[in-house]
Amino acid sequence: MLQGLTGWHFLIILAVILLLFGAAKLPALAKSMGQSARVFKGEMKAMKDDDAAPAATNASGSAASTEAPAADVRTDAGGTSDSKS
Repeated sequence: MLQGLTGWHFLIILAVILLLFGAAKLPALAKSMGQSARVFKGEMKAMKDDDAAPAATNASGSAASTEAPAADVRTDAGGTSDSKS
């Protein structure tokens, strides 16, 4: 696919990108792409960790969670849970 491209082709492509986006916007574009790649990498790692966690619990023999559910306590601005609106 890229066998016929030479250094001159890449320079022309770079010049076209520079003309389209402008020199002032290129650093912001590169920063945005870097942040997007970092978020994507973090999400992929989290997915792998999530996949590895059930496998580890199944291997240990207990797949059931022993954690109690969190209580749903709603408070108003005063900080009391029994006050009415």
